[in-house]
Order: sequence, then structure tokens, then C-alpha cells
Amino acid sequence: MNKNSLRTVFLMTLAAVLFMLVGQVLGGSTGLVIAFIVAMGMNFFSYWKSDKMVLRMYKAKEADRQSHPQLYNMIEELARKADLPMPAVYIIPQEQPNAFATGRNPEHSAVAVTEGILRTLDKQQLRGVIAHELAHIQNRDILTQTMVTTVVSALSMLAQFAMFIPFGGGDRDSNPLVALVVLITAPIAATMLQAAISRTREYEADRVGAEISGEPEQLAAALRSIEKAAEQIKMNVSETAMRSTSHMFPVNPFSGERFMSLFSSHPETQDRVDKLMHMARTGEYQFD
Repeated sequence: MNKNSLRTVFLMTLAAVLFMLVGQVLGGSTGLVIAFIVAMGMNFFSYWKSDKMVLRMYKAKEADRQSHPQLYNMIEELARKADLPMPAVYIIPQEQPNAFATGRNPEHSAVAVTEGILRTLDKQQLRGVIAHELAHIQNRDILTQTMVTTVVSALSMLAQFAMFIPFGGGDRDSNPLVALVVLITAPIAATMLQAAISRTREYEADRVGAEISGEPEQLAAALRSIEKAAEQIKMNVSETAMRSTSHMFPVNPFSGERFMSLFSSHPETQDRVDKLMHMARTGEYQFD
């Protein structure tokens, strides 16, 4: 297990500890059990249906070899190199160049690309982006993100339930002020942890994607192009999509929105480019 994977495990553990801390503050109430069950149920549904939900959110249309032969053949070739089953292929009717992968596991996965990315990137750069998305599938990042989202959602729901539940479950020794601070800060801290985990997974997908494509410099060039376009071309989707799906793209498609920068789900693009160019020169990818 490399340093990046260890960091992910650490952050996920810390998120779980936050959840238990809030549980201790509110402890003993039936409302806690209800909130936890509801949050788990929501995320269980999201895990099984997340691919269909997000594809519908972006009005993505399935493509095949007949309608998009070059794209389909490219994904098929790279999936073979990555030793992955062929994912479903979707086209997103958006001008901004971007892409994402979704699905609960490699056997039930999809790669979606915007119309803009097909027009903006050259063939080698597009291969780099597709390889990056296949790396997310190979690394099972959807599962990781769902697990963390479960904790974040549960914390948010517990904080809402706290308005109707006596702090400490009626424990006379409980400190209402401490409880209030924990309930306010824990969901924020969990959201920050969620963003941090997303950032670590982006680095790993860059590394694995560069290995799959064999051209890290092309992925670096693609990241630069996508970032520049994301600042100029708006993604026309709902605010819900902006808040819940930004981590799925190789570059944040909503970088121009102020609130999206508060809890960035992506590392600095220049840092990613530097690491990829170092990999191109030396064959090694250096995590911090």
C-alpha cells in the first residue's frame, strides 16, 4: 500500500471517528438510530443507482461503435490495457471539455465525455483523460467516495436531529456548549475530509492513468486545456449537480463558482502537471 492509499485510509478513519464523536455527544437517543439508518439507506440506494442518477443529471446519451467509432475503439483499447471490462460509453451534451467515470464496480461502469472534449482535445490528450477515468474505475474510487459520503450525510442528519434531541441523551454531566460546538464543526470537518480524500484519489488516478496510456505528458497537457476551458465555459447543470458531482471530473468543471472553491475536491492542476511531467522524464510518480 503506497503513501497515497495510506492517507486515504487515515482520512476515512478520521471521518468515522467524527461520526462517533457526534454520536457520543447526542448519545442514547432513538433519533440517532433513525438518523443513521436513514443516512445509510440513502447512500445504499445511491451506491446502486448513482451511475444512472448522475448520467440522467447530465442528460448523457449512450454511444456505441456505430455512432462514435473512434471514441468507442479508443476506450475499448485502453480498457483492454487496464485489464478492465468494456464500460458503457456516454456523450454529455455540454460545450465545456470534461469527462467522468461512474458505476459501482468495474463490471457495472460507464465513461462519459462531453461533446466539448471531443472537439477540443487531440487524440493523444483524449487518450490521457480516458485512461485517467479508467483508473478511477480500476481503483474503485466510486466505492471509496460513497463510503465517505455516508459519513458526511449521517453527520449532517445528526446535526439536524440535534435540534429535537437533548444533548447527551439527558446526561447531566454533558456540556451543552461543547456539544453545540461539536455539532456545528463536525459536519464541516467531515466535508473537508471528503474533499481531501477526493484529492488523494485524483493523484492516484493521474498515476495509474498515465501508466495505462503510457503518455503522462499528454494527460498533463489535457489537464491544462480542461482547466482553462472550465474557467471560460460554464457547465449548464443544476446547483445540486454542482455540489454533488464536482469530484467526479478530472478537473473541477465549476471552478468559476465561488462556493465550489471553499472545499476543493481537486489538487492544484499545476502540481498535478508537475508530477506527470516528472513521471514522463523519470518514469516515477512522486507523491508528497
